[in-house]
Amino acid sequence: MAPSTTSSLGLPASLAEMEQRRRAAADIVRCTPVFSSRSLSARCGGDIHLKAENLQRTGSFKLRGALSKLGTLDAGCREVVAGSAGNHAQALAYAARTRGIGCTVYVPAGASVAKIGAIEAFGARVLEGGDSVDSCIQRAREYAAEHGATFVHPFDDVEVLKGQAGVGLELCEQVEDLAKVIVPIGGGGLACGIAMAVRSLRPAVTIVGVQADACAPLADLMNGRAARTPAATIADGIAIKRPGELTRPLVEKLLDGIVTVGDDQIAEAMMLLLERSKLLAEGAGAAATAALLVGATEPAPRGATVVVISGGNVDVGVLVGLIAQHETTAKRRLRLATRVADRPGGLAELLSTVAAAGANVREILHVREGVELHVAQTGIELLLETRGAGHSEAVVEQIRAAGHPVQIL
Repeated sequence: MAPSTTSSLGLPASLAEMEQRRRAAADIVRCTPVFSSRSLSARCGGDIHLKAENLQRTGSFKLRGALSKLGTLDAGCREVVAGSAGNHAQALAYAARTRGIGCTVYVPAGASVAKIGAIEAFGARVLEGGDSVDSCIQRAREYAAEHGATFVHPFDDVEVLKGQAGVGLELCEQVEDLAKVIVPIGGGGLACGIAMAVRSLRPAVTIVGVQADACAPLADLMNGRAARTPAATIADGIAIKRPGELTRPLVEKLLDGIVTVGDDQIAEAMMLLLERSKLLAEGAGAAATAALLVGATEPAPRGATVVVISGGNVDVGVLVGLIAQHETTAKRRLRLATRVADRPGGLAELLSTVAAAGANVREILHVREGVELHVAQTGIELLLETRGAGHSEAVVEQIRAAGHPVQIL
């Protein structure tokens, strides 16, 4: 558990230093809004608010730490280099451009296309650095040593933490009755930065980190489990193999606990944020929301609970797939197989029945092979858009009543 006073924290940065870094970056970094969430409050209880770091420049909180680090470099620095899953690289590229410095970044194989495109748009050179963030970091260190560039770690750097502390400073100003903060955590940079600021100003606030279950080294260590081999996760922004040498002891000292959530739960949280709050969150950014939805952690019994949405950089292709999956789960998409008479007007009669039932046809497929059909019949597969589970059942009943057998696919 975190201590109740700041006297014994031994923070690597003073409150004055954190404030100074925030002021130094104020010309570029946005003070991101905090929104109340009635839908989450009604569903989970408590008074829940959302800190929208997905609305930060470059789409994530990472810009804060990147600018903080660049602010410490001497005038002779000509290039910075980093390894990242995307958000840190994107932020560093943007920050380097504003300071007139070259930037090279290593990203894992299969990194987000959207993030890579944004990194390149900010003028950085993007190189593939292996199958994980850890391997990218190692390649970046080697590049720095070989070319005389300055290596910028995505989280395990005290200067980066001072920048991320800006989120915590803002929360203490924006939320008068702040009682609990729930924050996604990968390497610990954001969580530690927030905790450094909040513990300095509001030591009694509860702070909980959330990791993706597929890759949760900090959660494993804090909960007394053996570290697991990392697996692929929708929350690639917080997928790491091991915590940082700086951030691990800070996490253990400053946070009240770490919980984990699965990819399906994160996907549900992404859709809820999009539908109800109109906020686009990437997998890592929605992890804290997911923890509330599944009860991995609970809202504060009194005062405001703030959920940090750490980033919103998600590939359009991934988003489209998640929306389709969500629509199916919510019974707003229905795929079925039926049969019609193989004669002019046979399909038209079926579609008229579907239209009369109020469903919208998204796809039609004729199937004449691999299914049992009468010689005068044609198989039809339909993907329908409906208003929900009850409407889907009504549509199926109307199709059957019109004489067409239905098999739900």
